[in-house]
Amino acid sequence: MSPLHTLLRRQIETNGPVSVSDFMTECLCHPKHGYYMNRDPFGTKGDFTTAPEISQCFGELLGLWAAISWQQMGSPAQMHLVELGPGRGSLMSDALRATQAVPGFHDALNIHLVEISPTLKEKQQASLKDCALKVSWHENFSDIPEGPALFIANEFFDALPIRQFEKGEKGWAERFVDIEPEGEGLRFVLKSDEAALALMPKRLKDRNEAGLFEISPVSQAIAFGLGQRIKEQGGAVLAIDYGHQEADFGETLQALKDHKFAPVLETPGEADLTAHVDFETLAQSFVEGGAKTWGPMGQGEFLERLGIAQRFQALLQTANDDQRTSLIAAHKRLCSPEKMGSLFKVICATHPDHPTPAAFEDC
Repeated sequence: MSPLHTLLRRQIETNGPVSVSDFMTECLCHPKHGYYMNRDPFGTKGDFTTAPEISQCFGELLGLWAAISWQQMGSPAQMHLVELGPGRGSLMSDALRATQAVPGFHDALNIHLVEISPTLKEKQQASLKDCALKVSWHENFSDIPEGPALFIANEFFDALPIRQFEKGEKGWAERFVDIEPEGEGLRFVLKSDEAALALMPKRLKDRNEAGLFEISPVSQAIAFGLGQRIKEQGGAVLAIDYGHQEADFGETLQALKDHKFAPVLETPGEADLTAHVDFETLAQSFVEGGAKTWGPMGQGEFLERLGIAQRFQALLQTANDDQRTSLIAAHKRLCSPEKMGSLFKVICATHPDHPTPAAFEDC
């Protein structure tokens, strides 16, 4: 058993089963044994690879998107550029390098990284050690100083805790994690609870069918807070993640270890836990906070609209054979519908008076 498995067993024995939401929180964020608190999960030696690690082009284009958004805001003399869940710092490093030549942009920037992991904070510091701008770290986006801000959230919302509800013959019940009757393993159990009916969209209620429904109140609260912030102080949020365009029934909670799927309950704290983002509910939360939303659209379409093909072509001009092969593979992985191009989606929330953000024309 993992160390966290032992702690969870003791907690369940004392207080009873824990909700899926609380289980995810403990697995990912436990101060000592949480998955993100004591390891670097990225890259070939980790458990998964994110877009900024696949190609520098990803962060470069998001940096240029931010620079254009700053210009659309009237080029304010001071602006916060904030990344939520910044991984190793690769995205921010590439974004800042790509925007050095944008007149006045870097002079206006205050860089903020929202990170809870001491291990990843060290990686980010190493990635940004040559950055000429001041970089500040925070554990919560609400700690960002006042003023207009651009928020970037790449694969951030998928790691936030979810609640799971299952409908059977006796109605809706919430999923909890309990100890197996025999042995030391963990199992899912149900506790009767009609809360799902208050949380799901009306059209799903009207379907009146058995199934499993997931929702992330934490994601909703953060999106609402971000929407409220940019309405009151100006700015925009760009969120990129994998998920579905509309809320629906179905289980998406998954564990990933060594680049392979793993049983969700098997090794708490030693595998990444994520769930697909419900972009419909996310957008609704931004709007309820006071923002205007754009999209979502597929990641591939978004990057192509920003000019990723042209950027790759420029890199190919000076690449050797091995580099060319890697560049072509990276482009396909980021943009192809069979890879990340369709499953990953991009949504933007802006101040209600903000012009149409770059790449979101006709969205």
